[in-house]
Amino acid sequence: MEPESMLKGRMAETLVEELLRSSGNTVYRFGYEAILQNLAQIEMSFNRDGEAGSRIRAIPDFIVLDKEGNPTFLEVKFRWNGQIHPNDHERLSRIKEFWNAKILFVNCSVKPYFQIANPPYFDEAGTFASHPLEKETIWKIDPDVYAKCEALVEKYISPTLIKNRAE
Repeated sequence: MEPESMLKGRMAETLVEELLRSSGNTVYRFGYEAILQNLAQIEMSFNRDGEAGSRIRAIPDFIVLDKEGNPTFLEVKFRWNGQIHPNDHERLSRIKEFWNAKILFVNCSVKPYFQIANPPYFDEAGTFASHPLEKETIWKIDPDVYAKCEALVEKYISPTLIKNRAE
């Protein structure tokens, strides 16, 4: 993975975290990266390809509690062009099987920049089925906060990746 794409992915995660939090939800970091330091201590005996390893690698990025305290698992994916990757079917299948999480794709090419999908993520034809985050009712997204976050995507995430992809 390219370092710039990794950086943009972390920026997208942080932006989503703040968007949800500023809309009145409680957000906890939960994903593989959050527990990676603890796993490094048992790396020698840890089988990444076993069932436990697959389950751990599929841990969603966040646990989001809505205003009533109801928890939802959330995975955030950054895709500069808004299109899913060929290996996303397999990756999302594991997330659904183990966690039944919502998937939030952040892109910097096509508005709305925040698209969310509920399990099973794909329709009968195998097409990714998502809707704009601002239409997701459980988290009561604040329209003003949402507009600010879309502006931040344009300011900080869009410029370099779109320029580099055109080359």
